[in-house]
Amino acid sequence: MQLQNRQTQNISSPKSYTHQDWQKGYESQPREFDYWIDDIEGEIPPELQGTFFKNGPGLLDINGDRIHHPFDGDGMICKIAINQSRAHFSNRFVQTEGYLAEKKAGKILYRGVFGTQKPGGWLANIFNVNIKNIANTNIIYWGNKLLALWEAAQPHRLDPHTLKTLGLDSIQGTLQPGDAFAAHPRIDPHSQRDGGAPCLVNFAVKPGPSSTITIYELNPTGEVVRQHSHSIPGFAFLHDMVITPNYCIFFQNPVRFNPFPFLLGWRGAGQCIDFNPHEKTKIILIPRDGKSEVKIIDTEPCFVFHHANAWEENGEIFIDSICYESFPSVDPDGDFREVDFDTVPAGQLWRFQVNLESETVQHQVIETRCCEFPSLHPERVGRPYRYLYIGAAHAPQGNAPLQAVLKLDLETQTQQIWSAAPRGFTGEPVFVPRPGGTREDQGWLLLLVYDAAHHRSDVVILDAEDLTPGPIARLHLKHHVPYGLHGSFTREWFGPQG
Repeated sequence: MQLQNRQTQNISSPKSYTHQDWQKGYESQPREFDYWIDDIEGEIPPELQGTFFKNGPGLLDINGDRIHHPFDGDGMICKIAINQSRAHFSNRFVQTEGYLAEKKAGKILYRGVFGTQKPGGWLANIFNVNIKNIANTNIIYWGNKLLALWEAAQPHRLDPHTLKTLGLDSIQGTLQPGDAFAAHPRIDPHSQRDGGAPCLVNFAVKPGPSSTITIYELNPTGEVVRQHSHSIPGFAFLHDMVITPNYCIFFQNPVRFNPFPFLLGWRGAGQCIDFNPHEKTKIILIPRDGKSEVKIIDTEPCFVFHHANAWEENGEIFIDSICYESFPSVDPDGDFREVDFDTVPAGQLWRFQVNLESETVQHQVIETRCCEFPSLHPERVGRPYRYLYIGAAHAPQGNAPLQAVLKLDLETQTQQIWSAAPRGFTGEPVFVPRPGGTREDQGWLLLLVYDAAHHRSDVVILDAEDLTPGPIARLHLKHHVPYGLHGSFTREWFGPQG
């Protein structure tokens, strides 16, 4: 099904943006701030109270030497604490071992997964597999801990009031040195194995000729209550997962990894991954009880970074995912700032329908508009749902930077869109339920929007029930925040103390 527009597009030129504007959002932000936001258009809803955390690469260069890809940038946490229609902003870099060492040295000391190399050519990088934990992908508050996540290593624990880095966290002794805790946990709002209490579900993967997936389930106090590992045939590039009450679900992308260019210092590890369009994508269904049989079912070749949601219904599992027709590879000699969007694949929203008895899959494209970073009501995670919110391109066709937020009504097959074009650039919207709300779309969307006209970022608040009037409030920051990755919201107030 293709959802229909409720708002007519008004596209006055072939492109809704300029490359120059988009590129400026990738300038480093080395400064750390701490201030009340006093430049506000509109009004912050008085019922909206809590703290919005956002993670992403804050440094795109080390003392003027550019990193090769933003995914290699050091993690910077932004905190917007909201209370009584006021908001306070602060940001700090995660004080990882690598960040501190490079800050002291004033130069790049570590290779990056996506192509950043130490100065000196291949001789300086050969057999150097020491990749720094950049803690730049996600940020969650769970079990009274604020954790900055990066999928290939342990999380860093931060003080939620000051954002001071407290060190690596072992998840109450569960993780050993070298273990990973992925950057895409899912929160089951009512775990059937825990009497209906919330449960955080996360994973770690050790890829190789065969790959090991470990599942962790944490209760609200942060204690690991379930843990189990499973060996999967073949190399598994797994960035995200979805859950249902009974399953953890992964897509094993049809890619191959050739480690030799990485070991010889020619390329980053992420540049050694090749997409094979002649191989099937595999859907991996791992039972959350840790005992039942793991199912692996073939489906259409595609590449998935992020999933939206999944649920079980009448012996079938439905999975909504952002799919690419191929892996958006990183050119070893290219500059990501000069990317030609017309030549790289765009993400689209697909729905997969898995029949557990016949072990067959059907799929359909739900939304063809270029989109990424899906978000939904936290009560609907792992369950049938009606509304999805997602970062999107301004134009309905073609690949482009994210400049809009799209609301999809999966029941009526209609949509709404709010666009920040031509000079605004969006990212992931975070859904915050309205206290006492009874409808699935009662709440707000929070997101950071880069404003190229003023080279600053705005905290934008949208009414999730109706995007068409535009923002309820735009909180103008005094500076820009480089394009980020993932964020979260907690009802806890972590604003200035005293």
